[in-house]
Amino acid sequence: MPDIVIAFFAFGLIAGLLKSDLKVPQSIYETLSILLMLVLGLKGGMALHGQAHSGMVPDLLAVGALGLIIPLLCYPLLRYLVQLNNSDSVSIAAHYGSVSAGTFAVVLALAEKSGMPLLPETTLYLVMLELPAIVIMLGLYGALKGQGKQAQIWREALTSRGVLLLGGGVLIGYLYGPEGLEPIAPALIGGFKTMLALFLLEMGLCTAKVCNPLPLQHWRLMLFAALAPFALGALGLAFGLLLDLPQGTLLVLTTLAASASYIAAPAAVRASIPDANIGLAMMASLGITFPVNVLLAIPVYQHWVELAVGN
Repeated sequence: MPDIVIAFFAFGLIAGLLKSDLKVPQSIYETLSILLMLVLGLKGGMALHGQAHSGMVPDLLAVGALGLIIPLLCYPLLRYLVQLNNSDSVSIAAHYGSVSAGTFAVVLALAEKSGMPLLPETTLYLVMLELPAIVIMLGLYGALKGQGKQAQIWREALTSRGVLLLGGGVLIGYLYGPEGLEPIAPALIGGFKTMLALFLLEMGLCTAKVCNPLPLQHWRLMLFAALAPFALGALGLAFGLLLDLPQGTLLVLTTLAASASYIAAPAAVRASIPDANIGLAMMASLGITFPVNVLLAIPVYQHWVELAVGN
């Protein structure tokens, strides 16, 4: 049986496809997304408490470099094979270079449940992969359009809600550690899977909405969205093996590389590329890639990791 949180995603997806009036109120969804990102940051900070050292910096920079490589690989595929216009190619490449916090939460919960070894800085991979892709693709768009907005792009990216919540959570968790966070740990840390289950319920409903009906005229993009996770996951796995990561962290990096953003990237792209079709990006990242990863691919990545490390 898959993890219980996956069942909530499937439940939401089925309810949406049946056109049920079930919905998670927008205020609840916003609260859940805030709490999830904050708790992910706190968990990472707690793991770093007393464990941070300068030796982790090269690995973090290498992970950040992966966040630059992925969108640069995706852009020509989207432009010339999928045959999208320039704006949509840049937009969707930014979505696939950036990462999914929801997918990260699912794979982290799986790694912890399976007892896989995780590096203390694993949560920081989420931050290191979320920003570079957005910045470099918006920079490419500005260069192609003859615009220079790098300072504004960096400011908006670094002060976005997701980055602040993750970064702030990591800092608080690192400074206070498990003992300092003990008064709030039962509600936040202990309630993590409950929050994730409700969040995935809403993601299932959203997935049904953006994919009903399927825009079959964009079959090339749909095929890309279904196959890209496996190719990008293989790239993430190869990167992780070069860094000699432990099994749990290797699985997380593989899955992050295979994921696509549906929170941070849409907000940045909508503000900076007004002529991009955000609906297409959401259909690909949330409507296809997210369920492919959550429902099908993560066990495949886990099998790859077990084969790669010889377990």
